[in-house]
Amino acid sequence: MNNQTFSLQPFPIAEIPNLKITGNIARQANQLTIHYALAGNLKEIVIATPSDKPARKHELWKDTCFEFFLGVKNSHRYWEFNLSPAGHWNVYRFDGYRQGMQEETAFTTLPFNVQRLSDSLAVVLNMNLDQIVSAEQVIEVGITTVIKHKDGEVSYWALTHPGTEADFHRRDSFMITF
Repeated sequence: MNNQTFSLQPFPIAEIPNLKITGNIARQANQLTIHYALAGNLKEIVIATPSDKPARKHELWKDTCFEFFLGVKNSHRYWEFNLSPAGHWNVYRFDGYRQGMQEETAFTTLPFNVQRLSDSLAVVLNMNLDQIVSAEQVIEVGITTVIKHKDGEVSYWALTHPGTEADFHRRDSFMITF
């Protein structure tokens, strides 16, 4: 099993008081597990309440949303995975950098759990990648989060921000390789 820890950084690179996003990601054969831990003063963040009927939804990134981007090494194609604290989700497939965006129909659900505590939030996804890649293929992953603050401001968190703007789709930000 290949297991890596991560710590996300806000863009622009500035201290956002009392907020930290860490976690780990692992791949064993074609099983992918990602654990996000959001800690700090969560009273300053808009976090959707759990839904009785989690469903596939669009534009989850307009609110607090845990995301990751997955591409096959040496291929332009990649996927964007969105996980809302409410339990809603979506997966999009791209043919190239921000090109050919389509809802990925290979997934009919995403198996993830959300655990809320007074000063932290955990999101854990455990999924099989067989629908989109083979276990032999090397994948590159970018881990990201969008945080919506109570004042309406949005902050963008990622492993790295290689450009002059927050852009989760840049392949040079897919820093974890399995």
